[in-house]
Amino acid sequence: MSSHSELLRIATRGSDLALTQTKHIAARLERELGVVTELVVLRTTGDRIQDRSLSKIGGKGLFVKEIEEALLDGRADVAVHSAKDVPAKIAPGCVIAAHPEREDPRDALCCRVRGTGLDDLQEGARVGTGSTRRMALLRGYRSDLEHVPLRGNVPTRLGRLKGDDALDAVILACAGLDRLGLGEAIDERIPPETMLPSVGQGLLALETRDGDIWHKRIAALESYEIGVVARAERAFQVTLGGDCSVPLAGFAERQANGQLRFRGLVSSLDGREVVRSEETADESEAAALGTRVAERVLRDGGRAILDALAESDVLAADTDG
Repeated sequence: MSSHSELLRIATRGSDLALTQTKHIAARLERELGVVTELVVLRTTGDRIQDRSLSKIGGKGLFVKEIEEALLDGRADVAVHSAKDVPAKIAPGCVIAAHPEREDPRDALCCRVRGTGLDDLQEGARVGTGSTRRMALLRGYRSDLEHVPLRGNVPTRLGRLKGDDALDAVILACAGLDRLGLGEAIDERIPPETMLPSVGQGLLALETRDGDIWHKRIAALESYEIGVVARAERAFQVTLGGDCSVPLAGFAERQANGQLRFRGLVSSLDGREVVRSEETADESEAAALGTRVAERVLRDGGRAILDALAESDVLAADTDG
């Protein structure tokens, strides 16, 4: 092993979830590539700013900007992201080398009164979420609920279910709770038919320098099965041009006989206008499938919704849960 390949420096955010995910991937990289890893923990702009609308100061790119800078200036060799935090446009010179695994992509309802489902919440119940997608789809499904903006890491959000000003429920990602060993906090894993997942939800994404020695080696961590769904969802996101701080959702599922089902949507903030499209195609067409569904969503009214959202000042990025 050359001296260049002995040490693999991994850039990550410092949240509980990011560190848990990165340590897990570090162990896998050491095991499968025979390297020694070192974590490079970075505090991103998105982590520092907790009291302003992220869409107005840079959107989800604020959670990867400093990490990409560390890749490009050589302080790190690979970055571990939650794929749903990666914007449509990444920094020139960087590339997503692999999506190594996917946990449950569904949204999770966690309630103050245990065992409560989304349909069981009383009229006027206060539900917290840090995602415009979740908020919009929830408004469309249960317009009678009170929606409370929510920021912070996963334990902080769960903590809002306790105390004098407790929320009745919060909606997070199943994947983040499962990875943190907090799956028992989930009262309902919300079906995609009710709340279509965010692009990349549950997926991890490994980013490297384009053409770097680590690019091909790390690419080996991506299985065919996960690569198929990741390519479809990424193509959908890139075609829409959204960084997922807008209410859009795209979800790919492998079917029998080598088929891939893709469902995508764009919603208005109030959930009253939702443009949906769905198509099934051969897995070999994964990226083209995601692109086609996105183009249909745009053509059928999604473009007008996105243009209107671009003028809004109430968007929120759906990160860290």
